[in-house]
Amino acid sequence: MEEQEEYKNLHLRLFGIPKIIPYVRPYLKKIVWMVIFGVVASLIDSIYPLLNSYILNHYVVRQTLDTLPWFLLTDLLIVAVQSADNFVTTYWCGQVEMSVDRDLRNAAFNHLQTLSFSYFSRNNVGYIHARVMSDTGKIGEMMAWRIMDLVWNSSYIIFVLVMMFLLNAKLAAAVALLLPAAVLLIVWFQKHLITLNRKIREINSRITGEFNEGITGAASIKSLVVEDKINRDFQEETKTMKSTSIRATHYSALLTSLVTMFSMIALAIVLWRGGILTMGGVLLVGTLSAFMSYAIGMIDPITNIINTISALIAIQVNIERLTNLLETQSDVSDTPEVIEKYGDTFHPKRQNFEPLYGDVEFRDVSFRYPDGQEMVLSHFNLKVPQGTNVAIVGETGAGKSTLVNLVCRFYEPTEGQVLIDGRDVRERSQLWLHSNIGYVLQTPHLFSGTVRENLRYGKPDATDEEIMEALRLVSAEDVVRRMENGLDSEVGEGGDMLSTGEKQLLSFARAILADPRILVLDEATASIDTVTEKKIQNAIAAVIKGRTSFVIAHRLSTIVDADVILVVHDGRIIERGTHRELMMKKGYYYNLYTRQYEDLAVDMA
Repeated sequence: MEEQEEYKNLHLRLFGIPKIIPYVRPYLKKIVWMVIFGVVASLIDSIYPLLNSYILNHYVVRQTLDTLPWFLLTDLLIVAVQSADNFVTTYWCGQVEMSVDRDLRNAAFNHLQTLSFSYFSRNNVGYIHARVMSDTGKIGEMMAWRIMDLVWNSSYIIFVLVMMFLLNAKLAAAVALLLPAAVLLIVWFQKHLITLNRKIREINSRITGEFNEGITGAASIKSLVVEDKINRDFQEETKTMKSTSIRATHYSALLTSLVTMFSMIALAIVLWRGGILTMGGVLLVGTLSAFMSYAIGMIDPITNIINTISALIAIQVNIERLTNLLETQSDVSDTPEVIEKYGDTFHPKRQNFEPLYGDVEFRDVSFRYPDGQEMVLSHFNLKVPQGTNVAIVGETGAGKSTLVNLVCRFYEPTEGQVLIDGRDVRERSQLWLHSNIGYVLQTPHLFSGTVRENLRYGKPDATDEEIMEALRLVSAEDVVRRMENGLDSEVGEGGDMLSTGEKQLLSFARAILADPRILVLDEATASIDTVTEKKIQNAIAAVIKGRTSFVIAHRLSTIVDADVILVVHDGRIIERGTHRELMMKKGYYYNLYTRQYEDLAVDMA
């Protein structure tokens, strides 16, 4: 309902086109020429009935061919000009559409790279994808073809009216009086068609969603024995789709009939009044023929103008959505002073980057998520000297990732400071910090491309020897050797040609290849089998030496040697200490550990 109300209110707003002018300005010259050539094209189209009129009046009525060569030459010249005009107009329309589309997509995608994690947690992938791909495409189409449609149809009607009044003012006035009624009725029908078509798109989206759920959730549907309910819901939606589509078809059929009716009424007026004038010798037969062509051809452009204006109004939703994305400010951003010294994400001044050693300190940090009300951390203090291995444990959803997100500056503290090497992280570039952090996620992600290309995201200039060394360090060299093309093997979209464990191993190798000063493992061994986990734990023990590391762990056996363990519950640090200290307290950590390893807990007791 809110979306429909927003759409209705667009009729009362100014067009959002001024917001995208910066992306259109480089092509204004082409657009101006495109409009000029569009006007010329409509002028030529409006001249053709006059040529037919000349044929009838001169060659048929007078039965003479004295000027035929000159007429043919003129006609060929007009055809040549029209063909060249159509080519240039189409070429420039295509250029403007593709150029504006490209610039908007680049701007949207680049801006997304500057936004913080909170934006992506608030907006799903489908929504963002639609902004970058669908909305930009429709705006590019609007700036080219929709504008050209409006220009051609409007100028054609003006030229036709001028031609008709020049030929016979009284007969032209009789036809022109019909236009207001035609416009009002067409607008009324078009308004209802827009509403119905919007409902159809909404219903179709629901049907698509239910269809996807019916396929992807087939196992759950069968195990819950809800096939009948799913089927009823789907049939109800398709029934609504059918009835709404039929109503839209009725309106569309009526609109088509209406356009035809007005064309025939205009033709009847011309035949009636024009016939009388022709019989009286006031109007020539050829001139009457030109009037008939103009009368029949006027209504379609009016319909096209109304359709185009409706489309332009509808596109305001796309413009608003895209500009809202482009105007979204990141929750985490560098100050102008920091950008001046260190550069930004796309123009870094790496020569000014200081070395990072790895001392981390939380100084009186309080934090709540941008869309949250309660503090996740409250006046939290913690010093992590360089080379310290910090483990963070807790039940699912306890907020274990919050501390790591603050260290990585994916979020800013609500109060207090996070310091790296004794300086507030906000005093240095995000890129400087992220260039020194290796992050291995619980759900590994690989980019489309080869194994070599994926690992070089960690270090673009890495040699094959360095890559193989990183693979050996995490026991992943066998994964690559089993592949047909070794390092040149394709991993597929998102790495879907590999198992989850294989993707995780390659993610480890990629992080280690970057030689980070701070290493973050976010339940990174959760997708690896027990045998592989044991191998990789040995590798991690060697890798984290000399580095500050934060390990979010689900399997508590993997962090018993951590320098400090932080226990998170309901978004708060409730215990901290070494494994032995926490076990001796017999508190929350003790209960977590004993639930996983009762036998070990008994031995230690």
